[in-house]
Parts: sequence; C-alpha cells; structure tokens
Amino acid sequence: MMKSIIATIIASMVAMQGVSAHAATPLQLSSDVFVEKQVVRADGTRTVVLEKPNLVLPGDNLVFVVKYRNIGTATASNFVVTNPLPQAVAFNGTSDGTEIVSVDGGLKWGALNTLRMANTDGTLRAAQRSDVTHIKWNLNQPLTAGAEGKLIFRGVVK
Repeated sequence: MMKSIIATIIASMVAMQGVSAHAATPLQLSSDVFVEKQVVRADGTRTVVLEKPNLVLPGDNLVFVVKYRNIGTATASNFVVTNPLPQAVAFNGTSDGTEIVSVDGGLKWGALNTLRMANTDGTLRAAQRSDVTHIKWNLNQPLTAGAEGKLIFRGVVK
C-alpha cells in the first residue's frame, strides 16, 4: 500500500511537468513537490522544513510549487495555469486564494464554496477540499519577457 502511494505521488510529480498554461506567448512551466517535516533542533525547539519526498505516508502534508516563466520576447497577459491534483492527495488550499477549482475532472469550475457534489442517494452536498480534482489560476497581470512567478498549493496524502 505504501509503495503504491509513493509511486502515485512520484508519478503525479512527473505528470505535473505537463501542467498546462494557455497564453499567446510561450510560457515555461516546472513543478516541485515537498513533504513538510517537523524537525527538533539541538536546543529542543521544533521547526518545519520542506524536503524532497522519499517516503510519504497517509496524513503527510505536501507543498506543491508550480513555477512559470515567460520565455517569449513579448509580454504575456491573461494566461491560465491548470493543474490536476494527484488522486492520492486531498487539496488543502493555496498560498494566495486566487484559484478556482474543479471537483469533476475539469468540466466545471468555481470557488470551492460554490460547487456541489452528488451523494449516493442523488441529493447534493457542498463540495469539500477532498473532492477537488483540478486547480486553475487565471493570471491577469502582465508578465514581461523573461519574468517569472510561482504558484503554491498544499495537499495531504490520503
């Protein structure tokens, strides 16, 4: 079971290299994932560090970083970055709160608090973070040639 979770996370990291961006100007995307670990310092105090994941377990907190860079010669604007969420990971928010999400594989989008999920009996319930399948950012600010930025989201291993 643990090996399959690790394989899923690693496969998702590789797949995230294909995170999509839509813009008229070429954008380069890359991504990293880190596991959050608490470390006890020599003086007994605790600190949180981010490490490349070798082994992840259910309940581990992950931090995903998607970097974008305008590799074109013109300013890019109004571009979209879409990121699928690995199935083994429950969404746990973003660093900026400007994202919209999908809970149905990318068919419908919105703020999480506006989306609904069907229960087995056909009734609807409010979508939860664990229902999120995709994250999307609509980046409206201009990005000059050579400029870059990053988007950060968090997840918890299921």
